[in-house]
Amino acid sequence: MKVAVFRKEHFNAAHRLNNPNWSEEQNQKVFGKCSNPNFHGHNYELIVKVTGEVNPDTGYVMDMKVLSDLIKERVLNRFDHKNLNLDTEEFSELNPTAENIAVVIFNLLRVKIDPNKELKIKLYETERNYVEYPTE
Repeated sequence: MKVAVFRKEHFNAAHRLNNPNWSEEQNQKVFGKCSNPNFHGHNYELIVKVTGEVNPDTGYVMDMKVLSDLIKERVLNRFDHKNLNLDTEEFSELNPTAENIAVVIFNLLRVKIDPNKELKIKLYETERNYVEYPTE
């Protein structure tokens, strides 16, 4: 019996979408106002989905307190109220698009979650724009 559990979190971060190999004009053409040299911010909504077998001893797929603490330690403490381009190792050379942020979050959590459990990240950059990783 597989069941999915979800944990929703929130963080605020600034970023600039920019390809350093391009001219300022090319960056503006591709990324528009998201390439503002003075950065811009988002109120990100993060949904972490863990799917797996229910443990017959605990009744849990995963202890939600453990999942909450893991997200706080591995994601929120790294990214909340940060400039992703300037303040984080993960995006010092990786363009912090919503797609890349979702993949980075997945990788940060994947190493700490039982490999027998499926993990999916849904990241809302705005209430209308979101990404999922991995896709099914």
